[in-house]
Amino acid sequence: MIKGVTHDFGTQKKVFHVISIEGEVGGEGGKAAPIFLSDLKAVFFVKSLEGRKDYRVNLEFEDKVEPAGLMKIKITFFDGEILEGTTHGYTPEREGFFIVPLEKDSNNLRVFVLSKSVKKVETWK
Repeated sequence: MIKGVTHDFGTQKKVFHVISIEGEVGGEGGKAAPIFLSDLKAVFFVKSLEGRKDYRVNLEFEDKVEPAGLMKIKITFFDGEILEGTTHGYTPEREGFFIVPLEKDSNNLRVFVLSKSVKKVETWK
């Protein structure tokens, strides 16, 4: 996992660069490292790079944001991680897609999910 900032991420690009935080895995601090989408399962755009280690995902629906006009999906990755969120559309043939977490207290603002890393996608209204 590399935490940092990017200024050139694009869904159609094969590579982008991350300026990592000093001391992070894979990072030398302040140096831009190339990141290949083919090596990833997802790109997490977050509120805080420090994260919230004490935060636990709530799978109950009371704390979830109600989306207007969006598709709700539950994604299961091949590694077992589960994400729930909304998307404008999911097409398995695309290289990837964005979701916005349903958890209003999540540190994730949005996530670009690589389709190759998804084991199962469930949709509901």
